[in-house]
Amino acid sequence: MLAVAVLLSGCPAPSQRPQPPGTPIPEPQPSPSGPLTPIPPPAPRAPPAPRENHLSPATRSLVTQSRTLASHGDLDGASSTLDRALRIEPNNPLLWIELGRLRLAESDAHQAESCGRKALGLASGDHGTQAQAGRLLADALRAQRRNQEAIEIERQAFMR
Repeated sequence: MLAVAVLLSGCPAPSQRPQPPGTPIPEPQPSPSGPLTPIPPPAPRAPPAPRENHLSPATRSLVTQSRTLASHGDLDGASSTLDRALRIEPNNPLLWIELGRLRLAESDAHQAESCGRKALGLASGDHGTQAQAGRLLADALRAQRRNQEAIEIERQAFMR
């Protein structure tokens, strides 16, 4: 009896046996739970709402400190305070705009331009922030006497 059980255990079940060529394939049987119901298509999505960038409470506090330092003539202190804010939120375009404005106050138009371009790249979907970044970039270009580029940037920033 043990020998028969061993022999049968190696045989595939009837549904698993290879069928000879030309044998019709049986139709699938409905599941015990009933017929399958079609899945409805997904509902169309509404366009995304415009995005607005905000500062966190920590970075807002650092920006306030930076502005106070700058107003008292401590541009180095203001810059290091903004650097701390950027370590907290490196992808916040508002901080890059703030740093770019500070760089303009330091007469570093090339760095201000870089900050403006970075802010513009990060501000996608937020038209207000894009406009601020565009103004910064245009001001930085004007400070470099690149007036025609500044005019074009302003035109693009306000057409968004």
